[in-house]
Amino acid sequence: MSAWMNAGMDAWFLGLESSMVIGLRLAKMSRGGAPAANEMSLMVTEKMQSGIDLAAALATGKLGSTPVAGARGTINHLRRKVAANRRRLTR
Repeated sequence: MSAWMNAGMDAWFLGLESSMVIGLRLAKMSRGGAPAANEMSLMVTEKMQSGIDLAAALATGKLGSTPVAGARGTINHLRRKVAANRRRLTR
């Protein structure tokens, strides 16, 4: 399988995993109150920090030296974040 095909599969899994987290977050937010407000704040903070981390990794070459390595590095970074959110939200 080509490197780009693998990147495509990784992206597909990221989309699937993200949709699970979106559903879990929506369920939590629909209940309202302080937990919902905390979740919204955490969600925004995590997204901002993830963008900063990815920009730094790209600038320093930590995502790889080829376009496909950069794509896969980015996707894998995001998949780790999404997996951590899924674990946290299902406790």
